[in-house]
Amino acid sequence: MGEVAALLTSAAWSFTSIQFTLASRRVGSQTVNRTRLSLAVLYLSLAHLLLQGELWPIHAELSRWGWLGVSGTIGLVIGDACLYQAFVLIGPRLAMLLMALAPVIGTLVAWGWLGEILRPIEIGAVLLAVSGVAWVVSERPSDPARQVVTRDKRRYALGVLLGIGGASGQALGLVIAKQGLAGDFPALSATLIRMVVASCVIWLLTLAQGQVSATWRALKDGQVLKFVFVGSVLGPFIGVWLSMVAVQHTHVGIASTLMALSPIMVIPLTHLFFQERVSPRSVAGTVIALAGVAMIFLT
Repeated sequence: MGEVAALLTSAAWSFTSIQFTLASRRVGSQTVNRTRLSLAVLYLSLAHLLLQGELWPIHAELSRWGWLGVSGTIGLVIGDACLYQAFVLIGPRLAMLLMALAPVIGTLVAWGWLGEILRPIEIGAVLLAVSGVAWVVSERPSDPARQVVTRDKRRYALGVLLGIGGASGQALGLVIAKQGLAGDFPALSATLIRMVVASCVIWLLTLAQGQVSATWRALKDGQVLKFVFVGSVLGPFIGVWLSMVAVQHTHVGIASTLMALSPIMVIPLTHLFFQERVSPRSVAGTVIALAGVAMIFLT
């Protein structure tokens, strides 16, 4: 059951990347991020009410809210802002591949910050994952759609940097979240706290920037609402839910490895939705990168 849930998580996140890319290209990545966080809070609050008996975990210690709130701000506000703009600039396939670096970055952060020891095989796994990603990113594309993107080198470089920023935000956010999860705190409650704080932060920033009315106007586009609604259900709600089921019913290393398969699953989706041709080098590099990620989890 856990392995199936992990594979479904990866599939859900792959479809989410497509939906959010389509929405971001119409109304901008920031509008999408604000909206999907609000919808995620709604879905998770209802789930929390059904399973935990209260709408929000208001009885959680203030220190948990602090750690998880910082984690949500870094991972869901800053990190996902970078990721969604990367969707726009370089497309979901490359952006999701760069997100596969999150476990690599998380391993390095845990080594530098938490003092975790890196064994030689883990160092080799990090180098393998980074090499696979670098091989794909440095490829000269043959299909016209990607040639248009990579011809503007600044746009392409910015997209790659934002993708790495998204992976860094997710990795750092998860490392910080470990402090708030101490003592077997329910994963659903922790996820909801992260979403609530991140949603508050992003809407306060939206208010300070005077973008509230512009956001509401953008959401009058019915097509955008459909993309964001579907993406929010599949990603922050069903995807997160299935990830918890996976971790509960199988080994964490196996679950994490299977959940990291999104860059593979998104390849046929980008061809279907964006007519992007994928070279054998891109597939091989993606497989090499994910092999490195798998080694981190399974060793």
